[in-house]
Amino acid sequence: MAGDDVAGEDIAGLRREYADHGLSEAELADDPIAMFGRWFEEAGAAGVHEPNAMVVSTVSADPHGGGQPSSRMVLLKGVSDDGFVFFTNQGSRKGEELAAEPRCALLFPWHPLERQVRVEGTASHLPRSDVEAYFASRPRGSRLGAHASHQSRVVASRAQLDEAYAEAEAAYPDDVPVPEEWGGYRVRPEVVEFWQGRPGRMHDRLVYRRADEGWRIERLAP
Repeated sequence: MAGDDVAGEDIAGLRREYADHGLSEAELADDPIAMFGRWFEEAGAAGVHEPNAMVVSTVSADPHGGGQPSSRMVLLKGVSDDGFVFFTNQGSRKGEELAAEPRCALLFPWHPLERQVRVEGTASHLPRSDVEAYFASRPRGSRLGAHASHQSRVVASRAQLDEAYAEAEAAYPDDVPVPEEWGGYRVRPEVVEFWQGRPGRMHDRLVYRRADEGWRIERLAP
């Protein structure tokens, strides 16, 4: 019937109390990149599956549907004072949207630690030399897949994808070059929020905002 829950249990009733940790201003590093590095190491040590998995959110610049947000999971491949790095097909939906509107958001959902890191910033293209160096480090199968898959385009069938992969294998028996449309981005953060779950939904939310010199730290209501 219309309006019935599609899940086999009461979704609204799913909840758990957050109680493992807290986050105070005294615990923060001087800048968000150092703080991120600390939490990233703790996520890895805690056995979080793929702690470098992050949600990248972009917006459409289509004149008939501008502002439509879209999100997808990608893997963080580097972080420094300059920002957060990831690689992808630049002809994909996210690539086209970043070309039109480079402002974007990242989210690291570290549920086992009752933590999130939220990033707002601007993406810029990585130099081709950086792209080539990273591409060469990828497993051969992933490099072939980058040639076989024109990400986000409509395909007729799974068989068409398998055929394209076989063609890439035949075309590149040795070295696999970087596809022209494949590249990387660095997201320069303007806002970085560290979210820690607390009992009674009174979560800790501490935010770094880029200021003229350094960073300003604020606490937000949960």
